[in-house]
Amino acid sequence: MHDFGKLIFAIGIILTVAGAILWKTGGLGGLGRLPGDLFVQKGNTTFFFPVVTCIVISIVLTLLSWLFRR
Repeated sequence: MHDFGKLIFAIGIILTVAGAILWKTGGLGGLGRLPGDLFVQKGNTTFFFPVVTCIVISIVLTLLSWLFRR
């Protein structure tokens, strides 16, 4: 159980560093502003749903999980 605690701690540190890098660099480049992402603004109301970004992230995570299962 002691090794599991070390693993959780290491994952937390990695996520913290990755989050700080993304925060300071302004994000993941063009993700969130891809063609096909829905953005509607009318008056004081704004609706944003990153459809294409969700598909891209899903494909990347699927490929990664497929690679690590082999």
